[in-house]
Amino acid sequence: MAKETILCKIEHHAVLFALLAKYAITGSGEAGREAILKGMTKYGNERGARMAANALAHGDELSVMTNQAYGEWRPDYDGQMDFGTLRTEPTLQTYIARCAWCDAWKKHGLLDYGKYYCVNVDNAVYQGFRQDFVCTPISVSLSWGGERCEFDWNQPLTGEEVISLAKKKKSLGTSCMKDFNFHTAHLLHTVGNTLKEELGDAGEIAVDNALNEYTEKFGREYLDVLKEVDSNEF
Repeated sequence: MAKETILCKIEHHAVLFALLAKYAITGSGEAGREAILKGMTKYGNERGARMAANALAHGDELSVMTNQAYGEWRPDYDGQMDFGTLRTEPTLQTYIARCAWCDAWKKHGLLDYGKYYCVNVDNAVYQGFRQDFVCTPISVSLSWGGERCEFDWNQPLTGEEVISLAKKKKSLGTSCMKDFNFHTAHLLHTVGNTLKEELGDAGEIAVDNALNEYTEKFGREYLDVLKEVDSNEF
């Protein structure tokens, strides 16, 4: 009998982060909050740097257009997310009106911890892609009680670039995307290690507690599959 393929989804990624935040904060208070935010910034920077490396490998410049083109994930299914463009000039502004991460945190009663994911992740990815870029939130995010997340990417996307973006996305397809086994393993590696580095023994305990609860929720196989991902790719 063939071995069942275990595939993490956004829910697993979202819940693992929220559990890491939960045990860091409940165990270490403000130091835990600072550590989880530091870990998320590092995680976002690493994602952005990977996107930049892919763009450069394809011979593309690092621009707001290529940043939008070289995204590494997609929703698990159509309708799971609701996001789009508010405007393209004088600066690109985008929105998220429904978020699968928020839905997962609400489902599991973890919104108060999951919301720390949203504090800087978009800007951290953007700055990992190109250090001088800044993504500015222009609304209260969904996870913090807002009606929708809105972002200003502080660079224009010209009419010509809008056409180029559509062509680039079509040509790339899913070739530069990673599945959520990868993303969840990357999250555990970077955020988990940051908690251990910043909080010492308390960080070790926070990670262990988070993984225990994650395993209780989803089953051991959804933790074991993360160990199969090559951490050298992070």
